[in-house]
Order: sequence, then structure tokens, then C-alpha cells
Amino acid sequence: MTILYNLFFLLFSLLVTCILLFLLRVVLIKTGLIYIVKKKWRSIEDCFHVYQFFKVPEFNEGMQRNQLYHKVLVYLNSLTFIEDSDFTNLFTGKKPNEIVLHLDPNQIIEDDFLGANISWINEDKTLVLKIRKADKRRVLRPYLQHIHSVSDEFDDKKRGLKLYVNVVDHQGDRKERWRSVPFTHPSSFETIAMESDLKNKVKSDLYSFAKAKQYYHRLGRVWKRSYLLYGPSGTGKSSFIAAMANFLSYDVYDLDLSKVSDDSDLKFLLLQTTSKSLVVIEDLDRYLSEKSTAVSLPGILSFMDGILSSSCGEERIMVFTMNRKDHVDPAILRPGRIDVHIHFPLCNFTAFKTLANSYLGLKDHKLFPQVEEIFQKGASLSPAEIG
Repeated sequence: MTILYNLFFLLFSLLVTCILLFLLRVVLIKTGLIYIVKKKWRSIEDCFHVYQFFKVPEFNEGMQRNQLYHKVLVYLNSLTFIEDSDFTNLFTGKKPNEIVLHLDPNQIIEDDFLGANISWINEDKTLVLKIRKADKRRVLRPYLQHIHSVSDEFDDKKRGLKLYVNVVDHQGDRKERWRSVPFTHPSSFETIAMESDLKNKVKSDLYSFAKAKQYYHRLGRVWKRSYLLYGPSGTGKSSFIAAMANFLSYDVYDLDLSKVSDDSDLKFLLLQTTSKSLVVIEDLDRYLSEKSTAVSLPGILSFMDGILSSSCGEERIMVFTMNRKDHVDPAILRPGRIDVHIHFPLCNFTAFKTLANSYLGLKDHKLFPQVEEIFQKGASLSPAEIG
């Protein structure tokens, strides 16, 4: 009897203890005391460890965007730990009913890697990594490589193309010269009115460029390429640029030279562009002939293939458009500054049929012979006019 009584008493005591612990946990969670206890415990724990801090600024000393800052931010926003931060911003995602969490400024987020406790502090345009000195040598490099791989994978899944435009520098703060909006232009090579052979050659050239990093480096050349699109207004040059961006999944930097104050300002704008992007200057011949910009011809030449362009031009494509190129200084058009020249003429009958198929879904029609005859008699229409 004594043994049964003791066993019953032990089981009863365990049951009461479990109930009390459960009630205590409920009280702590409901009142927020558990969060306060965790913070106090971290403060006590900090007293027994020596920490080292690493800053990841948004911009480097040369005012160029720090790619690591972007990767860390993407990585942190993908963590489930972000839900434990004091303040977290909620945004609608790209998919229906998707809610995206973004870390708020001046907040701390905890992370665990290879058994080490790691903290990130989101300061003003700077992310600060806090890691124990005892863990640094073992963890830091593998952790940064882990951030790179996770952010690249997350970017590939979530990446939406962006269109950047430069703004006038009123306050002398060159850090924020680009503004972006989602790039949603629907143009593709399938919808472009262009000869099939030329279209396939361009697609092959772009594809080869995107895969040629090691080839360029082996040759000792910068991994960039430049295109000149020339022809009358309305012939589809801008739509072709959009098709290039969609084909490569590259962002677009639409550079307005009228908002550039001088050659130095143009260099700063180039510094702040990112890889996997198209840097576009439209109507370059107009700016040069009318001298409607503060940027000089040497400044533009340096922008196209100078030392600065070579230093920060990795995985970028420069695209220039003109109405005519026969009145432009030959120095601009020489090989090395312009790699590929593409002429955009007014429409012929073949281009008309491509547009009719794109706009109306018509591959043939009883009026097509009459339209062909009109073109044979010398009709001059741009794709924009036909559209």
C-alpha cells in the first residue's frame, strides 16, 4: 500500500507541476513577460561574452551601392526570426493574398548558424552584424557564404524587374539619385516586328553574353556589351529595349541626360547602377547636336568605355538610341564603345504581317494582297503608326 501511495503521490505531483508550468507559460505569453525575460537573459548572457561588430553599409566610400547590403537585407527578410522583432513592416506581395514581412529600422533580429548565436541590427542605411569573438573564426566566412547562396536563391524566386530613372540633385546628396518602379513592360521578342534572322542573332548574342563571364575574364575584358539602336521615331526601339530586359531578366536604368549636372555627376550615376542591368540613354544624337545637356562629349565617351565604366561595368549592357547616326562623331561609334549596331527601318509588308498577328491574331486576310501592293508602291509607315 505504501508503494502504491508513493507512486500515486509522485504522479499527482508531476501532474500538478505540469499544470502549473503550463499556466505560468500562458501567463508569461499573454502578459509579454516571457519576452521581457528573454531580453533580460540575453543582457545577462552578454556580460559573459566578448562580441565583435561588422558594419554593412548601403553605400561604399565611392558612393557605389554595396551589393552585400542588398544580399543581407534579402536574407534577413526571408528568415522566420523576423516575426520575433519588436516592429516588422507588412506589405502585400506579388502573388494574390501574399503578405511579406520586412524588418523595420533600428530593430534587432536573431539568427542561429552552426550552433552560434548571431544578431543583426538594422540601423540607418547600415546593417550591423554582432557575433561572439569565440565563434567568429569558425562561423563568419561560412555564414557569409550561406547568406550569399540563400539571398541569390530567394532573389531568383521573388525577383521582379525594376525600372530606374535618375532625378535632379537639388540638395547635393548624390546617394539617392535613382528612383525605381516595377518594370512591367510586356514587350518580348515574339511581339517585336523584326526580321526573323536578325531577331535570332540578337537573342543568341544576348544569351551568349549572359553566360560568358569566365570567357570575358580569360580575355582580360570587362563583362559588358553595348548596343546602338538607330532609326526613325516610332520604329520600336524602346519596345526592343524592353524585350531585351525581359529576355535577360535584367533591370533597366533609363538615364535622362537633361537631369545630369556635369561629367562628374554622370560618373556617380554609373557607379550606382547594379549588375544584371541595362543602362539606357535614348535619343543620344539629339543631346549631342542640340547641346541640351551639361555633359560634354569627353564625358559621354568616358561613360561608354572609360576607366570608371570598366571598373563598375560587370554584367551590364549599355543601350543607346538615335534617329540617325551619320551626323554623330565617329569617336562615339567606334568598336569597343559600340559592339552591335541595329537599324530600325520603317515597316515593310513582312513587318506589317507580324504586327497584324500580334494586334489582331491575323496570320492571313483577304486584304493582305492589297496592303502588300501599297507597300510595294512606296508607302512609309512606322510600327507605331500601324499599331
